[in-house]
Amino acid sequence: MELMRQPGRRERLIAARERDGDACLWCARPLTGTVAATTDHVVPKVKGGPSWLENEVAACRRCNGERGHRGAVEWLEECERRGWTPDAVRLERVLVSLAAAIAERGGQRRARPHLDAQLRRLRNRVAA
Repeated sequence: MELMRQPGRRERLIAARERDGDACLWCARPLTGTVAATTDHVVPKVKGGPSWLENEVAACRRCNGERGHRGAVEWLEECERRGWTPDAVRLERVLVSLAAAIAERGGQRRARPHLDAQLRRLRNRVAA
């Protein structure tokens, strides 16, 4: 069985920006000029989130650093409280894509409960 090479961090950042555009998911600042782009793990690595493109979004350095290991929906709500315009639709799309990738590839046992909880919480926000 041949293992597929995973793209490096820089390649994943480029791919995330191509997929999602050049704006921070959390604060919507354009990721150009003085606003440095970083890859932010939607399911944090400490909670079992893989370094896969499906688990990463382009975010500004400020948002990525301030979010730390908080859950994606908790940080989304904090961004809204700050008056920023986070992209909840893009967040849901990434969470769903990650769930599909995990179902297809397997593994990621630690990430699954956190991912499921984030999807539930995000969908409950919309329903409320």
